[in-house]
Amino acid sequence: MTIGGRPVIGDGGPIAVPEGSQVTIAADGTISALNPGDPPNTVSPIGQLKLVKATQQEVVRGDDGLFRLNATAQATRGAVAQADPTIKVMSGVLEGSNVKPAEAMADMIANARRFEMQMKVISNVDDNEQRANTLLQMT
Repeated sequence: MTIGGRPVIGDGGPIAVPEGSQVTIAADGTISALNPGDPPNTVSPIGQLKLVKATQQEVVRGDDGLFRLNATAQATRGAVAQADPTIKVMSGVLEGSNVKPAEAMADMIANARRFEMQMKVISNVDDNEQRANTLLQMT
C-alpha cells in the first residue's frame, strides 16, 4: 500500500508483501522479499513496478493528487503509458527538493504586494462610490 492507502500495482495486479518480510527493490523495479527466519539465499521476487517516462507537458495532476496523461499524450501514446526499460530505480536514495526556496519566497512576496495593491484599488473604488452617492443625494 502507498501512504495514501492505494495498492501498489505490478505486472500481475496489486503487489502483496508478506508481513514482517525484508523488502528490496532492484534498479529495474523488481520487488523481492525475504521472509523472517528464512536463509538469505531464499529471496523471492513478489512483483515488479511499472516504470514509465513522461514529460511535464504530457501529464496533468488530478484532484486526487495523482498524475495522468493529458488528452494530447493519450492521443499519441494511448490511454495507458507503456513501461520504459531505460528508467531505473535508485533504492535507498533520498530525493532532493524540486523547490527553490529563494525563488518561492520572492514569488510569495510579489503575490502579497499584488494582493495589497488590489485591496487598495478596491478600497479607493468603494470610497469613490460613497462620494458619488453623497453627491447624488444632494441634488
